[in-house]
Amino acid sequence: MNASALVFVIAAVLFLFQSPAATAGTVVDEWAAVKAPAPVELKAVEVNATDTALLVLDIEERTCNVETRPRCVASAPRIGEFLAKARAAGMPVVHSLTSRGTPDTILPQALPLPGEPIVQSTVDKFFRTDLEAILEKLGVHTVIVTGTTAEGAVLHTATGAAMRGLSVIVPVDGMSAATLYAEQYTAWHMLNAPGTRAKTSLTTLGAITINTK
Repeated sequence: MNASALVFVIAAVLFLFQSPAATAGTVVDEWAAVKAPAPVELKAVEVNATDTALLVLDIEERTCNVETRPRCVASAPRIGEFLAKARAAGMPVVHSLTSRGTPDTILPQALPLPGEPIVQSTVDKFFRTDLEAILEKLGVHTVIVTGTTAEGAVLHTATGAAMRGLSVIVPVDGMSAATLYAEQYTAWHMLNAPGTRAKTSLTTLGAITINTK
């Protein structure tokens, strides 16, 4: 190797070790340096009862109780109030259960009425259920996703809906998790991830207007 080539190699090596990419640690190494992004933007939304469905996910005793998820318990009355509003407007409602839940374990505020569909799956309620077929039969183009957990059923079912071309509305006061971070992450993910950001609106239950025409 001639002298000029050797100088080039040494310079390249020095540059590599001095570059930020080479010196940066993994995300775990940099964990404490991570700063939360700015709060997501919440918008008032209008939906049509005729082509929108309300999804009420996993509001049952084992996932929504004071011991393990008090924030879910606090959200249940809000979901119940919106559920009554949606039904009064003629909006279809679909409920879900965890893999070990039963209709009897659904909390009183979210109890299904006769004829309202119930699907049962893991975190993605489209997985091995009739949810997609149910929504197609109803002529649904938009889903309002409520329930628990935020980082589980809400995130994965909302993502599944977006990937199927549906518009997704997530009222942040109608989703819950065991920690605030999980709710924060879910809200950020829905508005920023490539698979969901173009299809998702974040709002609150009180900022949803239902048109009945």
